[in-house]
Amino acid sequence: MLDRIRIGSAPDSWGVWFADDPAQVPWRRFLDEVAEAGYAWIELGPYGYLPTDPARLRDETERRGLRVSAGTVFTALHRGPAVWDATWDHVSRVAALARDTGARHLVVIPSFWRDDRTAEAVEDPELTAEQWHHLAAGTERLARSVRDAYGLEIVVHPHADTHIDTEEHVARFLDATDPSLVRLCLDTGHYAYCGGDSVKLIETYGERIGYLHLKQVDPDVLADVVARGTPFGPAVRQGVMCEPPLGVPALEPVLAAASRLDADLFAIVEQDMYPCAPDVPLPIARRTRAFLRSCGA
Repeated sequence: MLDRIRIGSAPDSWGVWFADDPAQVPWRRFLDEVAEAGYAWIELGPYGYLPTDPARLRDETERRGLRVSAGTVFTALHRGPAVWDATWDHVSRVAALARDTGARHLVVIPSFWRDDRTAEAVEDPELTAEQWHHLAAGTERLARSVRDAYGLEIVVHPHADTHIDTEEHVARFLDATDPSLVRLCLDTGHYAYCGGDSVKLIETYGERIGYLHLKQVDPDVLADVVARGTPFGPAVRQGVMCEPPLGVPALEPVLAAASRLDADLFAIVEQDMYPCAPDVPLPIARRTRAFLRSCGA
């Protein structure tokens, strides 16, 4: 049933948010443990966390039986053409490494309207009509440029504390962009965090789903986060993201809906846990992989 869905994991599930941070596990330990947990696919995580020399990274992954599914970039395309050069400089580095390590996707996350370390609001959470236009046009330009220069497909990741978050904002973004260029990385946890229904999104915009991140939220913690208006970073430290199958959304119907798309998809496990003790991720990763096998993945 789920034979066209390829399961993987990511540095995020090992508490990695930054290229270099003493609170994070060393990259060699991440690679050792993700392979030990039973995964064959990984994402690159923040650029600079894993080796950025493609030959070295290929050697490190291949000897552990791992392959790279995607790289990740953050963009602020809603700010208009003035940010293009800086955006392309960053994207080019990540896209080249992703291509050279065999990946075919680039996950594009909109910039936070809150600072990801201090949680201070740095922009208005709502875009103007002009900013929506810049976001849509800039994303289409990025999709063409990444495809033409690196042969990769971009998948845009709706994310908490960004301008593409709720059902309303995701639908507005999809309706404003070219389906032949722009598809989504549906993160089930972030979408639930922002009040969205992943199964409904897959059934409504199925042709726009190009990639999955599998994640769950603890509904009790989320209720407190929403009531207090807690920013995403502190919410993660509060434990809002939890290991499956302990949270929402249920992943079995999400995977079933995705399998009906008749498309080859990556489904990468991402459990935000920054920061976490170094011995915490591996047992969770083992249990999560076993749970996903029980779902037929």
